[in-house]
This record gives sequence, C-alpha cells and structure tokens, in this order.
Amino acid sequence: MSVTVTLMSGQADVLVPTRDLAADIALLEEHGFELRLIFPADEPRVAELVGYGISLRLDSASTAAPPTVRAPLDDVVSTSAGAALVPNGADFVRAPLDDAFVFSSGGVWGTGRAGMQYRDLIPERHGGRVIASHIRIAEPGPVPDYVHHHDIRFQMIYCRRGRVQVVYEDQGEAFWMEAGDCVLQPPHIRHRVLASDDGCEVVEIASPAEHPTFIEHQMELPTAVVDPDRDFGGQRFAFDRGGDLEWTALHDGWSQKVLAIEDATNGLASVRLVKPGDVEGEPLSGSHNGDLCFFFVLSGHALIEVGAEHQRLAVDDAATVPSKTPWRLSEADADFLALQVTLQGDPT
Repeated sequence: MSVTVTLMSGQADVLVPTRDLAADIALLEEHGFELRLIFPADEPRVAELVGYGISLRLDSASTAAPPTVRAPLDDVVSTSAGAALVPNGADFVRAPLDDAFVFSSGGVWGTGRAGMQYRDLIPERHGGRVIASHIRIAEPGPVPDYVHHHDIRFQMIYCRRGRVQVVYEDQGEAFWMEAGDCVLQPPHIRHRVLASDDGCEVVEIASPAEHPTFIEHQMELPTAVVDPDRDFGGQRFAFDRGGDLEWTALHDGWSQKVLAIEDATNGLASVRLVKPGDVEGEPLSGSHNGDLCFFFVLSGHALIEVGAEHQRLAVDDAATVPSKTPWRLSEADADFLALQVTLQGDPT
C-alpha cells in the first residue's frame, strides 16, 4: 500500500530546487522570508517559506530549473542549486520631457486591452510623459472588461462618437457616456467599461504614457457608498455632459466650453472645446509651459502654425504643441471644433 502526502493543498508556490536545504532555509530567513512548513521532521527534504507576498517551496528532490525571483532586496541572493533572488527595481520609469511638434493623421489601429482598438495620437509620447489614444469599440454590446484601476498622474476620456456605459467607484450607478461627454478618472479610482453602442469612439489622454493597470477580482461595482467629493490622490471624479455646457467668450473672438477637469485636478490639467467666432478667419493663438498642449479635431478644418511648422488640420487629426513655443490656429471653417487639453509640467 502506498501513501500520498499533499503539502499545503490549495496553495500556489514557486518550486526551488535545493542541494543544501538547511543552508537555503537560513539564507532565505536572513533575507526576510519566514519558514512555514518543513517535511519530514526526521530527515527534511521539503520546506516552504513565505515573504514579500510569495511562497517558495524548497525541494531537494526537484529536477526543475532554478528560477529567478524578483523581491524588494538590495542585492542578488543565490541559493545552493542556483536559484536567484534579484532586486525588483522599477517597472515604470518616468523619462525627462522630450516634447516636439507632433501631427497625427490616420495611422494604424491595433488591438489593446479588453479587445478595444487603439490609434496612437502622439507616437513620440513626449519622452514617455503622455499618451493620447483614439479608441474604438467595433462591436456593440457588452465589453469584456473587469474592475480595474490605474497608477497614473492624469487620465481623461472624451466620448467622440456613439456611446459607452461605464461605472466608477463611489460614484453611483452605471451611466452612459454619449458623444461630447467627458470624464476625469483620478488616480486609482476603480472602474469598469460595461457596454458600447452606436460605433463608440473615445479619445483618452493619460500621463505617464506607460502605467500599470491593477485588476480587482473581488470588487463589485457600483459600490454601496456614494461619495462624489471623495479624494483620489489629490483629485476627484468629474463628469461633464457636453450638451449641458455653455459656450463662453474666449480671446481673439473665439468661443469655448470649459470642462470641470481643471477644478477637479486642482489646476493640474484643463480641458475645453474651442470654435471660431463670428468673424471669419480670425486666428486663435497661445503658448504653454507645461507637459502638454494637445488638439484633436472634432469637425471642420483649420491651419495650425507652431513655430516654423504649418499644418492643415482635418477631422480626427491631432496636433501636439511643444512647451514655450507659440501656436496659432487660423483659416478655420465655420464648423471647426477642437478638443484642447493642457497639462502642467511634472516637477519629478
């Protein structure tokens, strides 16, 4: 009769071969791991240790290749059979700002998270500081998304066409965003895309360009708590219905719709819609000293001048203006309409 013994059933661990079990146990304990199991007592062959959110199973009979394990250590630690624990370092490094005039028209669509299609509007990404994406959901109906959140400095979504159903932590029931609507997603707010309709397209802008997305498998939305003024990393959630915003006067005879994002981010970012006034051909000009000044054309045509650069803008084109460089919009059609996003400089 044979007897099978299962150790720590239901647990997941990293299998680590060992040639000297006692020495490896002592080594790992020295570097922050805690012994959880040893087997058998009279002549140990297997030990399990836990630390830094993982479990290591040392097995003197294992023929598996020695693994490399990332952990928050200062130096590399090697076990008797060649397994290595290495410092985990930074996955996401914010690069120095490297901005330039960027014009984006057309481009290649690729498939991203949850089956959504993405078109990059700032391929250079300002040295990794900012990403702007034109996103579309080709098929109407449920979206295979999950509750998640992002480690970001800034993130907004503007509904370009169609509509999309979303739900946010502490912001009440799910709702439909329609063309012209915009949300600010503050850092680490849990959210989920539920469904889309009518050929949904959105423009999403986030900083930094590469940022981690964390999955929340156990959390359900909407939450029982509703707290529209909750602070998320110094920002709060904001939602603008485009049809509820009023046009106000802007300089040079142009008009603007100002979204709530500047107030919700405490001045970190500002978002507005701009269109020409009654005087045909009157230009709009400006400059900025931050990380981003971005235009996305919603309708019509115009000429943008950035320093010595001149470029005709058409529907779905994007232009990004470098800091400390004057820009000018001119020769705008009567139906010209653009989304303008500015982002203050990051001192880090």
